[in-house]
Amino acid sequence: MTVHFIGAGPGAADLITLRGRDLIAASPVCLYAGSLIPEGVLAHCPPDARIVNTAPLSLDAIIEEIRAAHEAGQDVARLHSGDLSVWSAMGEQVRRLKALGIPYDVTPGVPSFAAAAATLGAELTLPGLVQSVVLTRTTGRASPMPEGENLAAFAATGAVLAIHLSVHVLAKVVADLTPHYGADCPVAVVWRASWPDERVVRATLATLDAAISGEMERTALILVGRSLGQAEFGESRLYAADYDRRYRPVGTTPRFPGT
Repeated sequence: MTVHFIGAGPGAADLITLRGRDLIAASPVCLYAGSLIPEGVLAHCPPDARIVNTAPLSLDAIIEEIRAAHEAGQDVARLHSGDLSVWSAMGEQVRRLKALGIPYDVTPGVPSFAAAAATLGAELTLPGLVQSVVLTRTTGRASPMPEGENLAAFAATGAVLAIHLSVHVLAKVVADLTPHYGADCPVAVVWRASWPDERVVRATLATLDAAISGEMERTALILVGRSLGQAEFGESRLYAADYDRRYRPVGTTPRFPGT
């Protein structure tokens, strides 16, 4: 018996890995975060699977469901939205499973920031402009931010910020970022990236509040950075005609001769 923690992706039912799909199909028990996992993903479950929405459950109740499946020798597909490496609450579940001696594995998923960037048709890291993306959030009731992890500190780097779970404090986000990026810095807010009811607002830090017009649902991602919608940037050396590389030797003395 194994508990399969599976990143179920940002929303679209087909944005899930083949491995994740196959593990769901082979597991007689499925625990899923009902507020964020679309029903289309559950269609991969076996016809007679026990399917449990964990949204109303406590951590103790979730672990009890897993313990019961373990005693019955039944694999569990444990579905979380996006990717499990960030803000999934997987860590606390894994800690309990280790204490109980219950085996588990992890299958990654498509993160929400990647789905949002795809919606925008944007490469977030552009040569000579931006080469870093920071995934962050603001302090919330469930988890405060550690000292030193704040928007102003991250903004000082000039990196693209993917700010999660923070649209409800939009005024503070804008106030913290404007001194570092400038009022004209491009911003995009994407609600429910890849879902059928996905919404997008493009603006600048100066115009964002007016552009949103009171739409403050928490399932939104704020992307801030100079690479959003930027047409002026350098081209990468990777595909330059004079760039000597292993698979395209250039010149009389290439770095990787004969490969």
